[in-house]
Amino acid sequence: MSDAPIRVVVWATGWTGTLAIRSIHRRPDLELVGVWVHSAEKDGRDAGDLAGIGPIGLAATTDGDALLDLAPDCVVYTASGPERDAVAVPDYERMLERGVNVVTVSSPGLVFPTGFDAPVRDRLAAAATKGGASLYASGIEPGFAGDQLVLTLLTMSDTITSVRTQEIFRYDEYPVTFMMFDVFGFGKPMDYTPLMSYEGAQLTTWGPPVRMVAHALGAELDGIRETYERRVTDRTLEVAAGVIEAGTVGAIRMETIGVVDGRDAIVIEHVNRMADDLAPDWPTADRDGTYRIVVEGNPGLQCELTVGTPETASAEGMVATTQRIVNAVPMVVDAAPGLVSSLDVPLTLPRHAL
Repeated sequence: MSDAPIRVVVWATGWTGTLAIRSIHRRPDLELVGVWVHSAEKDGRDAGDLAGIGPIGLAATTDGDALLDLAPDCVVYTASGPERDAVAVPDYERMLERGVNVVTVSSPGLVFPTGFDAPVRDRLAAAATKGGASLYASGIEPGFAGDQLVLTLLTMSDTITSVRTQEIFRYDEYPVTFMMFDVFGFGKPMDYTPLMSYEGAQLTTWGPPVRMVAHALGAELDGIRETYERRVTDRTLEVAAGVIEAGTVGAIRMETIGVVDGRDAIVIEHVNRMADDLAPDWPTADRDGTYRIVVEGNPGLQCELTVGTPETASAEGMVATTQRIVNAVPMVVDAAPGLVSSLDVPLTLPRHAL
């Protein structure tokens, strides 16, 4: 790779996109050449103003084709919404066919492309081959805690009976109402059926990292099953996503379980509350913002990853999520064309961070 900065476009300016703009603008090895926005209100505004760092002399635009005409080296894709992959996948396909590499947090199922929906995966792989570009998906979880960190810990193992990753996070500071209410079911009565409770819903997001761990260990899965539980709050809660009335769901617990030889062997578990005292009998941690990995085997291992402080866990967790793709840009640009995972690229260490 030459010494010239890598030319990057940021696709969307939500929470993650804003953080990406700040990071890319700071780094001398990356050059921010464009920013895509979806709304007319943001069209033409300075990208630095949108990111809260003041003017940087780069106007955001709703014209995606114009941005791709700039022939950037990479798109940092952070767009989100109810449509999710239905919108993102055609975007990826168009970018890859035009020879533009993509790093994304918007399609967590692509953290291990082999475990993604096969027809869609094959379309994207064909586009990558045609354009000679690569696509990489990551985040803090999926993308690290339940897959790459797990596999790093397992380099110390002789035998493994099971490995469980727990996310123990409050979600009171997450502002996306659709995700919190409609997808996860917070703030809904117990007779409401949230999207995440449907059979197979977890497979698209956490099935691929479960499959990634099994693949890396050379284990054959009997299958993947799911659990979904919820508890109500006895009081009204005002959170970033809105108001959660007393008597509606205030805590959820989910498991995506990879079964090997008839036993629950690779598990990704989420315990998410809108207040610390809800569902006290469910797994807890000494502080909010904890990822806990428990390995049963020889040796037995337990590792806890905490993000920020209890007061800043959500905000700093979003920084971690963003940097999983921003830091990967140079490695993905250098990668062979195709759909790649963290098993295929070097450690995505930050540059110019110290």
